[in-house]
Amino acid sequence: MTKENRKSQKQLRQEKIRAQKTQRRWIGISALALFLVGAVFWNASRPKAQPLDETRLASDPTLGSNSAKVVITEYGDFGCSSCRAWHNAGIMEQVLAAYGDQVQFVWKDFPVITAQSPMAAEAGQCAFDQGKFWEFHDFIYEDGYLLGVDDLKGYAAQLGLDTEKFNQCLDSGQNRAKVEQSLNEAQREYAFPGTPSFLVNGKKLVGPPTLEELMSTIDEILSNG
Repeated sequence: MTKENRKSQKQLRQEKIRAQKTQRRWIGISALALFLVGAVFWNASRPKAQPLDETRLASDPTLGSNSAKVVITEYGDFGCSSCRAWHNAGIMEQVLAAYGDQVQFVWKDFPVITAQSPMAAEAGQCAFDQGKFWEFHDFIYEDGYLLGVDDLKGYAAQLGLDTEKFNQCLDSGQNRAKVEQSLNEAQREYAFPGTPSFLVNGKKLVGPPTLEELMSTIDEILSNG
């Protein structure tokens, strides 16, 4: 093979390599373009969340009288096994039965235990928007061990919620700001280390209290007027 032929073959190989690189580059650009177009259409098709006003941001699920002398606030997580155990022990129901209108329970979201906890918290707030928070809360802790999006939507359907409104609320992240507000409060204002954590008239109780501990705290508050 002559020197000229070897040079010609080398040039052909180099040109072939350049052509392959150019082809791969254009394939990559095309794939990226398709991805971006798809993302635009996907975002455009998602339900749009309406900004929450101050009234909604200040609204929390409650049980008991708004004029109660003792307010017990639970910072809980639907993915928390300790929260589930505390609920299923029936302590909240026993306290309400014992003290009646003197006590009010308040729920606030503290979704830190599982990757699915924040979405489950949003789902609870979507149920709250339809006046069904406590039914949703009880169902998850008693029967709903799975917290995937489809599972949460299924629970809403089983409880008779308006599924179209619920699904739109959940898909759009309608109540994400409300959940994040409670989460930041638990972490930054109160520095709670985990769930469940409680406030009783502003006094911190870390970890799930027993019935006796909670009643002792309530009795002390009531006795002091």
